[in-house]
Amino acid sequence: MKNFTLFVFAGLLAFLTSANLQAQNIKESEISMVNKNVTIHGTLELGDTTKPTIVALIIAGSGPTDRDGNNPSMKNNSLNMLAFALASNGISSLRYDKRGVGKSVNPMIKEENLTFEDYISDAEVWINKLKADKRFTKVVVIGHSEGSLIGMIAIQHVHADVFISISGAARPAYEVITDQLKTQPKDYQYEASRIIDVLKTGKTTENVPDYLYNLFRPSVQPYMISWFKYDPKEEIKKVMAPTVIIHGMNDIQVSTDEAVALAQAKPKASLMVVKGMNHILKRMDENKEKNMESYNDPKLPLSVDLISGVVEYIYNNAR
Repeated sequence: MKNFTLFVFAGLLAFLTSANLQAQNIKESEISMVNKNVTIHGTLELGDTTKPTIVALIIAGSGPTDRDGNNPSMKNNSLNMLAFALASNGISSLRYDKRGVGKSVNPMIKEENLTFEDYISDAEVWINKLKADKRFTKVVVIGHSEGSLIGMIAIQHVHADVFISISGAARPAYEVITDQLKTQPKDYQYEASRIIDVLKTGKTTENVPDYLYNLFRPSVQPYMISWFKYDPKEEIKKVMAPTVIIHGMNDIQVSTDEAVALAQAKPKASLMVVKGMNHILKRMDENKEKNMESYNDPKLPLSVDLISGVVEYIYNNAR
């Protein structure tokens, strides 16, 4: 096993200040930018309106997940809470609705024309916009879940001062999907494997069974082809900024092994394993049913150990 720095957070609150003390200086506003003729909408959370601050770009996970960490089937406000926690500790942030999601829905965006590179390009434009803003001293990129891969590729092209991966996978997307389908019947797995093999060659297929249509519908296949090209373990090696890989011990979507694999691929990275944290950054026990229920509980607070770990790493490395 390659050597990397491992921190297990379980109660470290040295950098966690009281939200009540700094909330009076927090200012939230709408912000937007245009990339490839599409307006992308976001929320700017200013951590301290009296002086320039560090700013974090928060990139949401897969599917129709919006700037707050919610989608049509769940509401947990995880990324909204993360932004407020950062602001309460003097760190500004920008979180946004990806193209085709939330306020960034646009009739010009056709699913069959959307690629993973579009998401990368949007992140790059946001980073440049933040770097040009004199209200900010340093730019941090925080990618959650699929946003981890988007962020680590974006900052290869556009410099940022710190990269933070939270709950990100280490394997290519097609391996993760294959693994997630192992609980399904054998015929599901066989057909999915057949389709994935076609997509990996860069070709689409119309031969999709009804029971797999939602996952592999023809209109989403071009996006999957572009997504399948990237191996997170290879991409993270190219990140030049100080990097920390954060993962929750009670994540039922992405195994802690993924975080360890990312850290092994980049020995200079730090690995923070957060006790009791699940995939949506909430403090949750190992009960799978309760874990799933937390995905629709917007009142459940974030893991305080996550907040302290992120804040400490940013202040120690965004120089």
